[in-house]
Amino acid sequence: MSALEFSRPVALDSLGGAARQFAFEADEAERAALARRFGLLALDALSVEAQLAREGREVRATGRVRARSTQGCVATGAPVPAEVDAPFDLVFQPLVEGRPDEEIELGEAELDIVFYEGGAIDLGEAAAQTLALALDPYPRAADADEALRAAGVRSEEEAGPFGALASLKDRLGGPDRAS
Repeated sequence: MSALEFSRPVALDSLGGAARQFAFEADEAERAALARRFGLLALDALSVEAQLAREGREVRATGRVRARSTQGCVATGAPVPAEVDAPFDLVFQPLVEGRPDEEIELGEAELDIVFYEGGAIDLGEAAAQTLALALDPYPRAADADEALRAAGVRSEEEAGPFGALASLKDRLGGPDRAS
């Protein structure tokens, strides 16, 4: 396995037929590294609770990722605090043998499949990816609209086709104007 920021490898041979519980938290260095990786201003807490059940070479992982983070507002850069409480239901499967550049087509039912190589899965990396998917891709501070307006940026309504028509109507004298 490569050196990942939040690696928690679980050896397949340590998993029997019965489900096993796992709980772990990221330490300060891991949180700082993940914050850099995901472009966060801060990652103050990250914890994982999971249950793993193995069937042959396939492992099913269910659980929750909880985190407290601070993202930068996409409009102003101001800090935007966020809490994540994301459930996950993943299936780890061995990587299909084939050419490395070969494209694999996945159906909708296969979107929560994580491929692994060797004799272990990485529950920490799966949790980190779950966190990344749960973060708001466009965080906005409460005062973002005011800051944008003050900078001269028009809203979608003002800039769109209906905003242009409203502006034209105002310039032509409004609805009372006779043709």
